[in-house]
Amino acid sequence: MGVNSGSAGRGRRRYESPLRDQQARQTRRAIVAAATRLFVARGYAGTSLADIAAHASVARPTAFAAFGSKAALLREVVDQALAGDDEPVPVADRPWFRPVREGRTPEAVLAAYAEVCRIIGGRAADVFEVVRQAADEGPELAGLWEEMERNRRAGAAMVIDRIAEIAPGSYRLDRDRAVDVVWMFNDPSHYRSLVRARGWGEREYTAWIADHMHHGLGLDVARPVPGDPVRDDDDT
Repeated sequence: MGVNSGSAGRGRRRYESPLRDQQARQTRRAIVAAATRLFVARGYAGTSLADIAAHASVARPTAFAAFGSKAALLREVVDQALAGDDEPVPVADRPWFRPVREGRTPEAVLAAYAEVCRIIGGRAADVFEVVRQAADEGPELAGLWEEMERNRRAGAAMVIDRIAEIAPGSYRLDRDRAVDVVWMFNDPSHYRSLVRARGWGEREYTAWIADHMHHGLGLDVARPVPGDPVRDDDDT
């Protein structure tokens, strides 16, 4: 006798279709890609869900059902621009971020993080500007911008904590001020200004970020070796 024979009326079994799930994901990707292009080209206020749906070749109700609102769609655009795809993996766990967590010297950590700044700047600088300009459109967008700024600071704190772990006392600033320095230079607007607007090369930009973080933290200042006499250069 077959399983569930004669089980009518006992409730429906949920039907799952891998093909349907794949199609839904492809539709979401098409909507996000269209939204990204239009938000960057026209701004948040100048882009409607109908515009996005048309450019994604889907019906407007489909775009609305996939994300719920234009603000929610912008949040997804931000998430995918930062991560590089729609996989549910935090940025800090991505392979291209791993060298930051595994750096063995302050210089290695900062060089790795400068590369992260380049990667994120290339993908997300224009999207960051869209959100910055849209932040006064309402509390939801203002909240999104504030969250993005907090996340940037959390990334900077991760860098400082790694440096403190492998080289205690290597920078002269207190922790909050040190985080401020890295937070200042991990802003994707620098990429937008220097690479996009001024035509800097990618490697040139990465080296600039690493150098300024290094200098801002005071890592290029010689420190006395414990036990050595203090030298007063004014005494001759």
